[in-house]
Amino acid sequence: MFAPDDPRYLRGIDLFNRGAYFDAHEVWEELWVEQEGPLRQFLQGLIQAAVCLHHFGHGNLRGAEKLCRSSTQYLRPFAPCHAGLNVDRLLAELAWCCSELVTPAGDTAQVVLRPDRVPRITLHPD
Repeated sequence: MFAPDDPRYLRGIDLFNRGAYFDAHEVWEELWVEQEGPLRQFLQGLIQAAVCLHHFGHGNLRGAEKLCRSSTQYLRPFAPCHAGLNVDRLLAELAWCCSELVTPAGDTAQVVLRPDRVPRITLHPD
């Protein structure tokens, strides 16, 4: 079981907030393989959020949309806050960032990851 002060958890958050989504995913995956039960699901949600943004930034819109939805499903049970992470805020910002992906507008050819909508992870004590 990891603690909110685990250096890998915190490193993943730092990488995520700097836009290094693939690297954040790699760091969190190290923790994920060690977990069982709910903590594993929480980390899976963070990993999928990071990969969602990685895909979005590289033009894989279908993959980004799918991972946005699954990340939300994994993280929602941990709202409003878990392991010091403001889950409500992350989910709201992820939804805003990906809103053009998950609406049935049809043409996503012009959809790009907008820097002004990229979510950031905020920490506070539980």
